[in-house]
Amino acid sequence: MGIDGGPRTAVVIGAGVVGLSTAWFLQERGVDVTVVDRDGVAAGASWGNAGWLSPGLAIPLNEPGILRYGLRSLLDPSAPLHVPATPDVGLWSFLTRFAANCTWKSWGRAVQANLPFNEECLEAFDVLTSSGVEAPTVEAPIMAAFENPRQAVGLLHELQRINRSGLEIRYTAFDGDDVGKQAPQLSSRARAGIRLDGQRYVDPGQFTQSLARSVVTRGATILSGFRVIDVHSDSGKLAVRSSEGDSVRADAVVLATGAWLNQLGGSWGVRVPVRAGRGYSFTVPTDEPVPGPIYLPAVRVACTPYQGKLRVAGTMEFRGPDAPLHQRRVDAIIASARSLLTGVSWDERTDTWVGPRPVTPDGRPLVGATDAPGRFVAGGHGMWGFTHGPVTGRMLAEQITTGKQPAALRDLTPTR
Repeated sequence: MGIDGGPRTAVVIGAGVVGLSTAWFLQERGVDVTVVDRDGVAAGASWGNAGWLSPGLAIPLNEPGILRYGLRSLLDPSAPLHVPATPDVGLWSFLTRFAANCTWKSWGRAVQANLPFNEECLEAFDVLTSSGVEAPTVEAPIMAAFENPRQAVGLLHELQRINRSGLEIRYTAFDGDDVGKQAPQLSSRARAGIRLDGQRYVDPGQFTQSLARSVVTRGATILSGFRVIDVHSDSGKLAVRSSEGDSVRADAVVLATGAWLNQLGGSWGVRVPVRAGRGYSFTVPTDEPVPGPIYLPAVRVACTPYQGKLRVAGTMEFRGPDAPLHQRRVDAIIASARSLLTGVSWDERTDTWVGPRPVTPDGRPLVGATDAPGRFVAGGHGMWGFTHGPVTGRMLAEQITTGKQPAALRDLTPTR
């Protein structure tokens, strides 16, 4: 421990955007950091996601309408939300808890809990990119498109509720031919739209890799292929042990393993289950340059400019985090988005990917100290881990080094 009682060394388990952000901000506070990951940098959900930095759309998943929608599409393998027929008791227990939290009261609490993250998330990215993380964040509105005005009502109501909660989201509604003027990729079938201003996007893999390089440049070690099986006390330190018998010792340990969080977190007193809500993505060429992100809320598809092409991401599939990619889910994304988009070369897709997003049943992340001394958790952000990754790292680094819980983390306690 340091002279002031704070840790001088830390091990971060997980080399995604949340873990690396925590490592970076711990370094900012003078802590020597080692990052370990079972695979490597950006090997999980941090690579193939849509790359949106979107406080305007970082809306908790447990909105009451999702329950009605989910029940209708529960066993439909082509639906944007899919739960396979499975005897997995843990999954059904999780879904039961999730359904119990699909109320306006629970959703409103999650909105309030996420409010400080949404208010500060872009600033946290600016801190990183102005201090050595050489990957740009691009300012651009997100254009949400619908086939008709009736479909847009749900998102409009959510945005209004978010604004009443205290976060100001600037948006403009469009209809008719004005919708297609917002992006050349929108087809004539898109007859209603909502443009959210003040948003950004990134190449998520590039950003995470650049963040990792910055962490290493600042003195950290990143160990890939380090599969953690145990964290235990050892002569006043915490020893993080791998399946190969290697060990790294430190004053503090941060668990940032996304959808795998419960594998270690359960023994630390983390009682909130985290399940993998798997998302799929792929990249396709377009006839015209893509000016900014496009969102198709009715079919849960997010599109982003990506390396001169279009990254298309979608679906929420509750399978194990390590389950193989299911081509049927990719086909379902294409089938659902095809009519609303034009000038897209669907048959020339590349980079087909699936990644597990860590979902909690109450719409609130798990960020903070656990019951086990010196052990902390950062995860459970659902679909918004990239948007909230850096601000999570900044707030958690403050708690780890000062021993004081920031007010913004009080409702995110991992042991709730």
